This record gives sequence, structure tokens and C-alpha cells, in this order.
Amino acid sequence: MLYRLNEMSHAATAPMLWWSQVGAKLFTHPFSALSYSPLSRNVAASCELFARIVQRYEKPDFGIEEILVKGKVVAVTQTLALDKPFCHLLHFQKAAKVSLPKLLIVAPLSGHHSTLLRDTVRTFLPDHDVYITDWVDARMVPITEGAFHFDDYVGYVKEFIRFLGDGVHVVSVCQPTVPVLAAISLMAQDGEKIIPRTMTMMGGPIDARRSPTSVNSYAKDKPIEWFEKHVLARVPVNYPGAGRRVYPGFLQHMGFVAMNPDKHIQSHWDFFDHLLQGDGDSAEAHRKFYDEYNAVLDMPADYYLETVKRVFQDFDLAKGKMIVAGELVKPEAIKKTALLTVEGELDDISGGGQTKAAQDLCKGIPAAHKKHYDAVGCGHYGIFSGRKFRENIYPEIRAFIRKYN
Repeated sequence: MLYRLNEMSHAATAPMLWWSQVGAKLFTHPFSALSYSPLSRNVAASCELFARIVQRYEKPDFGIEEILVKGKVVAVTQTLALDKPFCHLLHFQKAAKVSLPKLLIVAPLSGHHSTLLRDTVRTFLPDHDVYITDWVDARMVPITEGAFHFDDYVGYVKEFIRFLGDGVHVVSVCQPTVPVLAAISLMAQDGEKIIPRTMTMMGGPIDARRSPTSVNSYAKDKPIEWFEKHVLARVPVNYPGAGRRVYPGFLQHMGFVAMNPDKHIQSHWDFFDHLLQGDGDSAEAHRKFYDEYNAVLDMPADYYLETVKRVFQDFDLAKGKMIVAGELVKPEAIKKTALLTVEGELDDISGGGQTKAAQDLCKGIPAAHKKHYDAVGCGHYGIFSGRKFRENIYPEIRAFIRKYN
């Protein structure tokens, strides 16, 4: 019912959206007489702001076509390395044939598309051969492909590591730190020959009991039956995944906004002012941020519920009770993979100590092969994107990878 109501609301506002988009152009285009009226900027700004509030935001492109390597421009081609029903493994292939450390970036499956890590990918590219998990919007996966569980996520990570082969390094950002640690633990337990040389865990809920945030409290304070009853829906018939049970992206987006409503209201008000003042650079920065922030995907219901239950309510991994595909996960079995954990001082998603907990769980890794880095002045997004990530955090990760490559 929730999903159908959301679809109906978009259908109802479609005519107004079209008129507002037309109005924004009529009152700004240099060949339009209306753009020279005294109130043209006010009308155009109002039209664009309304349009951006009610429009749908589709998945953005990575848009990485070239990078700068040692002062030279190198072309980059995005290719599909592996195609799975719920995830595409993407490869950013550089034109220059240079032997670089192979890097698997495991992006979150928590509402946003993997393009949220665009800056992460772009920063790693000059020094690494980069692959990234690009999770598929569950509403686009036919129900005939079956369900997707937490255990399937772990299985995907194991398969991707095997596919990339010996010498691979793994970086996990936020939510995937738990299934990634589980996957590498199981591979070590089973004596697999191909295991990552390093694993970097960034801002993730390895032990969500430590310094709980509002996100942790939201997940912990309600029984799992509440989530099943109130936040799940079935995909409508106008999508390939019709009938599939999901946690809709639009609900997740409402949750994102509800965490800092004043900040988003002020941001939109500032955008309106920038349009009035003709501050094109600031207005474009707003557009780019919200084009990404507002683009969300649906998550498979089984995976979502199991993540809430096993990571945020029962703390299975932290308590040594996580079972995947019938096998107990033992992080202490990891001995040959070096570990780097990264936390942001101001992270309001994964509190202080939650990611560092991996250091205690991985008892089999020699102390000399473990390192923790606290990113001073960084919030959650700042640990994998932005100036502080590029200037402070990335050099630490790059040096760590080089040390064990």
C-alpha cells in the first residue's frame, strides 16, 4: 500500500512538475522575453526549487572518463566484470597498461547507489586497479531470481574476491564491514588459497554496542516484527521486480532527511537564495549533491530484516555467534590478511569504537599487521569523500596497501 501511494503521489504531481520545469526555463532562457521581467529570477527559482523537491532522482552515472596520473591524462573505461542478479561488479579500466595493486571496494547496500563513492573511486584510481560492487535496485530484479539474504551478501563478497584472485586488497565502507569481515573469516577458516592481502574497514558497525548513535538506537529499540509490519512493501506491477518484498528507497530517504531536517531545509533555502543572487557555482554544487543524495534504491526485504536483527539487535559478529550458511564465523582465523580500521571523529552513523572492534575480533592477525586511524574532524561521509579524505585518510590507506602488496 505504501509503495502504491508513493507511485500515485508522483503521478499526481507529474503535471505540476512539468509546468515548473518549463517555467524555470522560460524565466531564465536569454531568448525568452519573460526572462527580462523584474520578477524573472524569483519565478524561475521558485519553479526549480519545487521541481527538485517533487521529481524522481534516477541512479547517477559514475562519470569517470579520465584521471590524472603523474601529470598525464589517462582515459578510464567502466566495464562489467561480473554480472549477478543483485549486484554488478564494475571495473574501472585504465588505458595505460600499468601493474597496480588490485582493489575491491565494497559499497554499502543501505539505500544509496554505489555512485555515492564516486570520489572514493576517483581518488583510488591513480594508484590502484579498482573494482566496485554496484548493488542492483531490488525493484528491478525479477521475483524469479529468488530472495536475497545476508548470507547471499557474504557469498557475493567471497565470489568477487576469488574472481579477482591472488593479491587483491579489500576496502569496505560502512554497512559492508560486517559481511566483508564474515566473508574473509570464512575463507580463512576454510583454508582457501586466495585471501585478501589487506582489508580496510571504514566507518562500519562491527560492534554496534559501542558508542551507539541515533541510527543504532532506531534499529535496536523496536522489535523485528515492527520493521516487518511497518517499513516493508511489495514492488508495484510497473517494475521488473513486481511482487518482490522490499524496504523501499523512498522510506530510507525519508529516514535520511529526518536525521537532520533543519540542515536540509536550510540547504534548500540557501539554494533558492543562490538562484536569486545568480550564484551559479553554489547552486550547481547543491544540484550535484542532491542529485546523488536523493537517488535511492530498494533493498531486498530478507537482507534488510536480517541485517537489522543480526548486526544491530543481536550483535552476532561481535558476540562470536554469527552463523553464515551453517558455519560459525571466526574472525580469529584470519592470519595472513593485514587489517586497517578507519573511524571519523564526528561520525553520527557509526559511533566511535564500532569499527575499531575488528581489531579485537581479529586475534590471529599479528599486532604489527594491524593499524587504526582516527580521522579528526570527519563525519561519516567525510571518511570516504571530500578534501579531508583525499588529503588525510587516503594517503594512510594507500601506504598501508603498498606495505603489504
